[in-house]
Amino acid sequence: MTVRPTTDSKFDADVAAAPLVLVKFTGRWCPPCRTLEPVLEKLSEERKDVVVLTVDVDENQQISQRYGVRSVPTLIAFKKGRPSGQLVGAMPRRMIDALL
Repeated sequence: MTVRPTTDSKFDADVAAAPLVLVKFTGRWCPPCRTLEPVLEKLSEERKDVVVLTVDVDENQQISQRYGVRSVPTLIAFKKGRPSGQLVGAMPRRMIDALL
């Protein structure tokens, strides 16, 4: 599995499509967001039970506002379609695993 983008219009369906979803709210201009990319790619490859999505906050402001995203990167875990935890900033893999 790979990390894939989602949008305001597809977000609810994408999050509901899997029991465990990790969403990274990001911006192309954000260096800490880029440092998380290889970490999340590896997590996506190793954890087949997790769907990893990205949301560009500049292009998808509705969903970013709905979840109160004020800083990027923000990671939000969803279990059965509902938010279950959140991290803000470029966190190490062990903290992301603990969130899940």
